[in-house]
Amino acid sequence: MAIQIKEVTNKQELKAFVKFPMELYKDCKYFVPPLISQEMLTLNKDKNPSFEVCDTKLWLAFNEGKIVGRIAGIIHKPFVEKWGNRYARFGWFDFIDSEEVATTLLHTVEMWAGENGMEAIHGPLGFTDFDPEGILIEGFSELSTIVERYNYPYYAGYLEKSGYYKDADWVEYEVEVPAKLPEKFLKVSDFVQRKQNLKIAKLNSLRDVMPFVDEIFAIINNIYGLMYGFTPVDERQTEFYLKQYLKLVNPDFVSIILDKNNKVVAFGVTMPSYSKAMQKAKGKLFPFGFYHLQRASKKNDTIDMYFVGIHPDFQNKGVLAVLFNDIAEKLIAKGYKKAETNVEFESNEKMQNLWNYFERRQHKRRRSYFKYLVSKPRSEDDKLI
Repeated sequence: MAIQIKEVTNKQELKAFVKFPMELYKDCKYFVPPLISQEMLTLNKDKNPSFEVCDTKLWLAFNEGKIVGRIAGIIHKPFVEKWGNRYARFGWFDFIDSEEVATTLLHTVEMWAGENGMEAIHGPLGFTDFDPEGILIEGFSELSTIVERYNYPYYAGYLEKSGYYKDADWVEYEVEVPAKLPEKFLKVSDFVQRKQNLKIAKLNSLRDVMPFVDEIFAIINNIYGLMYGFTPVDERQTEFYLKQYLKLVNPDFVSIILDKNNKVVAFGVTMPSYSKAMQKAKGKLFPFGFYHLQRASKKNDTIDMYFVGIHPDFQNKGVLAVLFNDIAEKLIAKGYKKAETNVEFESNEKMQNLWNYFERRQHKRRRSYFKYLVSKPRSEDDKLI
């Protein structure tokens, strides 16, 4: 097999880059395609403000004129400055079942990273935590969600053959929504709410959510800022993501917990599962994509959890119980049966202890891989973040 690598330099090539997974996974019942228009926007250097702080390259791999793989290389300058580690990241990594294709793509991004002074590379990662992360290593017979990406089992093996090793793992749970909340859980939630003088914001429309957006993103930047690979989301990036996701948000599935001064101390954003609807839409809103999404928002038994945050001053004080009590009551009232947690770090005991109140199963696992590009790491890199 003779592999040719081509850098993406125009809109036509970008569209081919975005659509390649839909061809690769066209016969896979677990793959959920993203919206083509949204992916095009995310990877458009003139539209996505992340390109202003990231050096980014996209490449396609060809064999006999046919696309057989893709990869993105990202040097996230705020990340390098924040952590002091000269790490590049790779993302949007998809390829046919071929070690040669995988190796060629990885070598391409590694050479580019090294030429730009990077000493290591990790991924799959995107520009921010709002982009898909990790390689699926468990749960290949589980339907994906719209915020994460499915991949075939061979991905991890080829990464490891190329010298990559585990850097971080995320786990995902399927949690059963009970017909009634456990009495012990209700007592904990009620006690914490009274002790901390907390109240639940009344959200009847998106207009009621908007006054809290800045505080929510401030909490995201604060609490996620100590986590793996994270860099703060600035004002322009906040606006960019709001435009993409706000139209999908239903205030019926948002919970905001306030203190006595009406300041946000916790939030949770959930949405009906759009996985099956997105499969039917096949990456397009027109002509029938909108119909499938609207139908999924009204007739569904599964909810997807997107973001959960607790203000640092209220962590380890039981506020999670108050938050999830509010969320669970809403789901029970609307007849939901299951909840997909999406990714959480395998070491996140607070969240996993919460799931112990419910019937659940850990059904997926994702991994970020790491590789040094220099023969001897610097002393400050001995401990990976």
